[in-house]
Amino acid sequence: MTSLRLPGTLTAALLAALIVLMLAAGCTGAESTGTQGDARTVTITDGFDRTVTIPASPESVVCSGSGCLRYLVYLQGQDLVIGVDDIEKRDSAVEGRPYYLAHGAKFKPLPLIGEFRGKDDPEKIISVSPDVVFKTGATGTAFGTSADEANKLQAKTGIPVVAFPYGSLRDETEKAEMYTGLRVMGRVIGKQDRAEEVITYIEDTMADLERRTGDIPEAEQKTAYVGGVSYAGAHGIISTEPAYPPFLWVHAKSVAAGLGTAHADVAKEALVDWDPEYIFVDLGTLQLDGKGAVGELKTETALKGLTAVKEGQVYGVLPYNYYSANYEVILGNAYFVGKTLYPDRFADVDPVQKANEIYAFFVGKPVFAELNGQHENLGFTKIAL
Repeated sequence: MTSLRLPGTLTAALLAALIVLMLAAGCTGAESTGTQGDARTVTITDGFDRTVTIPASPESVVCSGSGCLRYLVYLQGQDLVIGVDDIEKRDSAVEGRPYYLAHGAKFKPLPLIGEFRGKDDPEKIISVSPDVVFKTGATGTAFGTSADEANKLQAKTGIPVVAFPYGSLRDETEKAEMYTGLRVMGRVIGKQDRAEEVITYIEDTMADLERRTGDIPEAEQKTAYVGGVSYAGAHGIISTEPAYPPFLWVHAKSVAAGLGTAHADVAKEALVDWDPEYIFVDLGTLQLDGKGAVGELKTETALKGLTAVKEGQVYGVLPYNYYSANYEVILGNAYFVGKTLYPDRFADVDPVQKANEIYAFFVGKPVFAELNGQHENLGFTKIAL
């Protein structure tokens, strides 16, 4: 056997090229490129610091877990979806997800990949054979996900699984998780610019709310309570979110603020003791018998004595916790809350028009009327008690 000897100049050129490639790969930090067979691949770091090798330009994906498909719609990647979990295939009497109102006709006929809240069926995922599986879940809940779950699903299917915490806008830590998830998903599907556009839109919207209300003296800030907050289903008046983002963003004093940042149930006696100036009702409560929180405010003697009830300061806001958080609904609600509490600060804002602008940006269609129609058209109105 004879050995192949290369001229010295060619050897030097090859070595130089190799060094350049190594330096280029090192500069990316989170990714590198390669090939598998005839396909070009990219190695990325997901939201759980897992290293995942994926096709460089995936042509098909599936989304597992609460809110995962929503993020894909935000990034305008819905045309890549080739399978869905069972919540996207249901006939629901009430539909509270703007992304589904805008695109459900496309999602519903797609093949099933498992149950909702991330209860995947590996065999069904294999049968649709996506290039990539995205997996997420609501941070701080029983429906979250983890690196271990992602690794197990990837091992069972042989398909790259890119996972990340869903995050939230409740605090800086969870906001960073949310933004990381959007950026990771955007990198995988080639929508990095759109991911940055979504993040900038959120930041700019919150900055606008701050600009309008940030200088309100504490003594002039209104006290408010949000009840009937949806959380894995409909709930009554005691269901609240102490760190309700619209209150934070427009500098309202949440009377339940001392209960932390996660969902909480409060005693009705506490609500009576707090006696807020304004009550906002999450209209997901209407799904309960007796109209939930609305019925309670109408019929229960102690609640009828609340200042907000007696003075007619009870208002409907659209539910945003529907298969995890619908951020376009949160942002839209904030403008209605702001205009209700501080009308002079929002004199130039039509809350319905603003909500439609926000919905159109996030999900591609201005679906306020359709979403409000799911909730007896009580959104952004004073509720007659």
